[in-house]
Amino acid sequence: MSRMKIILFLIFIVSGVQAQTANPVSAKTMEEIYQEVKTPYKYGLVMVPEDNQHKMDCPTVFRKGKFWYMTYLIFSGRGYETWLAKSKDLLHWENLGKIMSFGDAGHWDDNQKAGYNALQNTAWGGNYALNKFDGKYWMSYFGGKEKGYEVEPLSIGMAYTQKHPSIVQEWSRLDQPVLTSADADVRWWENRNKLFKSTVIEDKQKLTGHPFVMYYNAVGDSLANNKKTRWYERIGMAVSDDMVHWQRFNENPVVHHPVGITGDAVIQKINGTWVMFYFGAFWQDRKGAFNRFAASNDLVNWTDWTGNNLVESSEKYDELYAHKSFVLKYKGVVYHFYCAVNKQDQRGIAVATSKDLGKSQLNFVSETDK
Repeated sequence: MSRMKIILFLIFIVSGVQAQTANPVSAKTMEEIYQEVKTPYKYGLVMVPEDNQHKMDCPTVFRKGKFWYMTYLIFSGRGYETWLAKSKDLLHWENLGKIMSFGDAGHWDDNQKAGYNALQNTAWGGNYALNKFDGKYWMSYFGGKEKGYEVEPLSIGMAYTQKHPSIVQEWSRLDQPVLTSADADVRWWENRNKLFKSTVIEDKQKLTGHPFVMYYNAVGDSLANNKKTRWYERIGMAVSDDMVHWQRFNENPVVHHPVGITGDAVIQKINGTWVMFYFGAFWQDRKGAFNRFAASNDLVNWTDWTGNNLVESSEKYDELYAHKSFVLKYKGVVYHFYCAVNKQDQRGIAVATSKDLGKSQLNFVSETDK
């Protein structure tokens, strides 16, 4: 890190993260949002992997007609692929198949394709539909060429299709990533060759001066006792006019914490306020992973919620991590989908709700069942 970047970094820390305190959301509004989105009832697992070698991750839920659909990731040992599931009631899900698969053609993303639907209707309690731009549906994803668990380099790409995303299909992809750690404008907080989850929304007001806004998390440099540390992951922004060409927005991340991970933003608008659901890890008592939120009046400056976690570990199936959220409201019930991880590192998709809907009967596959 250059001397100037170190100085900027220290100013950023000492200043109390000014980017997060400008144009703040009021404490009253933050409390109202918390009361609206909290989900104290854990229904349980709704999606479990077929065996202990496969791990489910990162649910994204959308609606078409009378059905709900979920894109999610499966890590198989080789890397991530993106899958699709279907439900009538948000509780019982049927796996439909893969929509972004491994490749063997020597492309930059052959062994990692972790996708997230873009341009979803952001209205809280709305139709949760996916919208088109330029005649296409879009999906951002992080990809990589190396086999294994999140092996660097990982970059962000864009995929698209003209068919509706509720159909099982292999999505087309741009030939090259749209954001990498080798870009000329890479920021100090994302220069460690790992760009992760991205969420892309349309902002018709163009609060940033651009119609499309991406929130993404990445690993970058930080200083502790004059030494660089690895566990520092933050959420930043990029903007675009055409969904193909992206440029970074602002020098600093928009949401971050002193240590650990702040990541996997999902955006909705609640009563006129933008809400970012995200997960934190390793900065509350330096252990565990949990889901939280921040709020914004302008999509740029974010006020972090300082109260209770929205979802945290409490059950056998999520005793290690309860993180990576997708939250929606339907017919008066809030559903908080998340990745549940137990101490055997088995990963499935669970849901917590704002009303008691009973308990799921699904369990992880035991070692004796393999």
